[in-house]
Amino acid sequence: MNALAATNRNFRHAARILGLDSKLEKSLLIPFREIKVECTIPKDDGTLVSYVGFRVQHDNARGPMKGGIRYHPEVDPDEVNALAQLMTWKTAVADIPYGGAKGGIGCSPRDLSNSELERLTRVFTQKIHDLIGIHTDVPAPDMGTNAQTMAWILDEYSKFHGHSPAVVTGKPIDLGGSLGREAATGRGVVFATEALLAEYGKSIPEMRFVIQGFGNVGSWAAKLIHERGGKVVAVSDITGAIKNQNGLDIPALLKHKNDSGSLKDFQGGDVMDMNELLVHDCDVLIPCALGGVLNRENAADVKAKFIIEAANHPTDPEADEILSKKGVIILPDIYANAGGVTVSYFEWVQNIQGFMWEEEKVNDELKRYMTKAFRDIKAMCKTNDCNLRMGAFTLGVNRVARATILRGWEA
Repeated sequence: MNALAATNRNFRHAARILGLDSKLEKSLLIPFREIKVECTIPKDDGTLVSYVGFRVQHDNARGPMKGGIRYHPEVDPDEVNALAQLMTWKTAVADIPYGGAKGGIGCSPRDLSNSELERLTRVFTQKIHDLIGIHTDVPAPDMGTNAQTMAWILDEYSKFHGHSPAVVTGKPIDLGGSLGREAATGRGVVFATEALLAEYGKSIPEMRFVIQGFGNVGSWAAKLIHERGGKVVAVSDITGAIKNQNGLDIPALLKHKNDSGSLKDFQGGDVMDMNELLVHDCDVLIPCALGGVLNRENAADVKAKFIIEAANHPTDPEADEILSKKGVIILPDIYANAGGVTVSYFEWVQNIQGFMWEEEKVNDELKRYMTKAFRDIKAMCKTNDCNLRMGAFTLGVNRVARATILRGWEA
């Protein structure tokens, strides 16, 4: 089941639990706007090349639409639609005043020079600048994009609309980015994990962790878990997987990865099959990479007691059912990885006010938002007698539905 079908299925289940009117349900499902543009640029050798750019703006009932822009060869309209919808529910779960959006360009950033990436980003911005904005739609980095990409969008957008630092988040600090933003998603994952474990009378120092994906989110989650006394027994990324049942030395591993660009040849662990990582013996499994990695083929072999969905849609619906029957507790993506968009909201607020926060304030506020959101999810679980995924979905969908009705929606 692809990401859009799975997301729609979860939404419809939540809508049934909430007893939403069928017309309102359909209205909430259909995107507010879908944008598709041609982006033609000269390459460094003088030849012309064209790419297709997308932006799906899903819902703005609760505020400006918010979501990343990804550069990837397989940017798919269905996937962008699914991620835009998930952003709508995620921002509502976090209780920040945004709707959802997502964008992307079908390209391979590794095959483009820095100057080609800049030209592509500026052309894309020229095509959509009238449809994004501080109070309309606020992009952010995603797969294949970064703070530099956001700096180019900010500069190009400002040529048309005047200096507008709040039009994007995830910017370089020198251009109005927020302190704490780089670590935000990983830090939010750790706050979410602490909240979940506390419900079961447990804490991070007692647990053994496996982390799939050692990019920005996974590496920060591993670092912060290690600092709190947790034992990270296995990690993986696209270069390989390593394990150490006594716990990996995460600071040493981060230095090795930074120096070599790979997990290979790290002396503090043993090489393992990447396919075995997800079913490796542990207490807490944290998928931080691609969607659909937990499926009906491997779900029955998962040994973790808790799964924290740091990636978007890492668990297929079939795997969800298998894992639930096994008694595995799954903390859903629309809550677990909401730390990034929450600190993006803080960045937007700082830009609008023209007043920057200390990093300690950013982290304290993030913990407060993540802790409150977990309490709100648990309350919905109790009210609707459902699991954490449906608790999060009913919480998010209900908040968006209420905002839609209050703004004057009529059946």
